[in-house]
Amino acid sequence: MAIKEHPSRPRILVAGCGSLGGEIARRLCANAEVFGLRRNISRVPEGVHPVAADLMQPQQLQERVPADLDAIVYCLTPSQYDDKGYADAYVHGLQNLLAALSGRAPRRLVFISSTSVYPQDDDSWVTEDSPCNPSRATGQRILEGEQLARQSGIPSTVIRYSGIYGPSRRRFLSEVLEGRMNPSQPAPYSNRIHEDDAAGAVVYLLERALSGAGIEDTYIVSDCEPVRLDEVVAWVRTQISCAEPVADARTGGRAGSKRCSNQRLLASGFQFRYPDYRAGYGEMIARERANNQRR
Repeated sequence: MAIKEHPSRPRILVAGCGSLGGEIARRLCANAEVFGLRRNISRVPEGVHPVAADLMQPQQLQERVPADLDAIVYCLTPSQYDDKGYADAYVHGLQNLLAALSGRAPRRLVFISSTSVYPQDDDSWVTEDSPCNPSRATGQRILEGEQLARQSGIPSTVIRYSGIYGPSRRRFLSEVLEGRMNPSQPAPYSNRIHEDDAAGAVVYLLERALSGAGIEDTYIVSDCEPVRLDEVVAWVRTQISCAEPVADARTGGRAGSKRCSNQRLLASGFQFRYPDYRAGYGEMIARERANNQRR
């Protein structure tokens, strides 16, 4: 969708231009002037204006964040997986960035969140309107960041991703191939989103917003088939030779047991390239087989 109703190419900042943020920034370049903020700008994609800054350094941000932004995509990954790491990534970094903005106010802030804000562990379906009261400190910090975005005075959209996987995020598939994953039966429900669709959904929704089309304030971005973890493992084992489970193989998931509904995203018109785990892992397994044959 082309971005309309703007006299020039809109100016978009992707704060946290890592693996996912970098792909979002790269795709946005087709219709916008895009700035990628990260500490190490050597990995900012070609075509994206690099902004070398640390979100924990307010003075750097005051000096280097571009003025007159039309939109911000806030896509941070914690530098350490504890309360401080999550507080810095999801709360303090956003506070510092918002304080550094100058010029006209952005028309949209997209805050990248997680379905870990849902504590449900009873196989129930969750939607954007389901209660969010995470018991873990990490989930609480993510929810705090969501609230900060919503209270920023900028029209905001929260994207709650389920587990992201794909060619650059092979951990689960590697664990199955190496026998380090052996779920109990029945295992908890799991939810996932291919990294291609994860980036595509943000670009699709942001372009809709900047073209004047309405979007909602929250979206669950997850594929179309929540499935029990043992079913996924069993399917992978039918597709490619895997090692026998080792004695200390992981037996369950880490995110409770819930089923994430993507009906709001589907209703927006977004089309998945990988609507279920078979499509996504199937492609990855085909590449794995091809690599094995070349060895």
